[in-house]
Amino acid sequence: MSAAPRKKLPIGIQAFDKLREGGYYYVDKTPQLHRLVVQGGYYFLSRPRRFGKSLLLDTLRCLFEGREALFEGLYIHDKWDWQVRHPVIRLSFADGVMQNREQLDERIRDQLFQHRERLGVPLRRETDIAGEFSALIRGTHEKYGQRVVVLVDEYDKPILDNLLEPERARELREGLKNLYSVLKDADPHLAFVLLTGVSKFSKVSLFSGLNNLNDVTLDAPYATICGYTDDDIDTVFAPELPGLERSQIKHWYNGYRWGGQDVTAVYNPFDVLLLFQKRQFGAYWFESATPTFLVEVLKQRGVFTPALDRWETEPELLGRFDVDDIATEALLFQTGYLTVKH
Repeated sequence: MSAAPRKKLPIGIQAFDKLREGGYYYVDKTPQLHRLVVQGGYYFLSRPRRFGKSLLLDTLRCLFEGREALFEGLYIHDKWDWQVRHPVIRLSFADGVMQNREQLDERIRDQLFQHRERLGVPLRRETDIAGEFSALIRGTHEKYGQRVVVLVDEYDKPILDNLLEPERARELREGLKNLYSVLKDADPHLAFVLLTGVSKFSKVSLFSGLNNLNDVTLDAPYATICGYTDDDIDTVFAPELPGLERSQIKHWYNGYRWGGQDVTAVYNPFDVLLLFQKRQFGAYWFESATPTFLVEVLKQRGVFTPALDRWETEPELLGRFDVDDIATEALLFQTGYLTVKH
């Protein structure tokens, strides 16, 4: 039996259609997405940077838009009603750094304008940002006759970029809170909502009123929704393994677990893909840019980083995160520098 042919390595690929049509490796995440979508509702997922969150959201976009050809051969293909298509509004705060509320509001308005143009839903009257977002959701539902899907990428980045300036961070937090508050009253017009980011800000501080937001960050069924498992490495990426010591791959990169010991650990995709490209082991994710705010906070708190592998903490501390109250354990865990061992 001949070996499987090598494919392109999807380094930096965030567009699902480009990945599926361009001859790249793809680890099928549609079993987890199917479970998420079938249950429906409002979801929140936190994962560190460069873990595949943007690709995950784009996969959902293509799924809800009914782009069936892209899903041929995947788990979800024969389980999805391709006749039903939902309009999708995807917002992203991944690009650039916003340093004040005015810049944030401008970014939001620009994205809302682009969606109105694309969907053909005009703004009937001048209003504030919350009013624009609400009108877009309602108008899109009315025009297409299907409830709207809202996807938000890097929902927290404007705040994280300014954590060293608490007053500015609070100002930006209020701007985002104003935007996300729309989702509660828009419920009759929404089919599915997913917000993703690095951190898990408290519902009180950022999602006040959105009581039905389901945080699946540490839910066992979604532990592998981002990242690669051992099985993925041995099957999907089997053509890349010759010449590399398999045990060393696991030693270097298989260190992330979102849950207890019974939860499957995953590899950081960025590390693994660069290993396969460069054919030598290295701390690629770590070297790709440690957030400045993290370094400064650790300095201010006198954290001795070589001792991090011996840290023990209570589970509730891992979720305590706000501009005015950031537990060091939560900061390190949510940014990907600590994981759960037991």
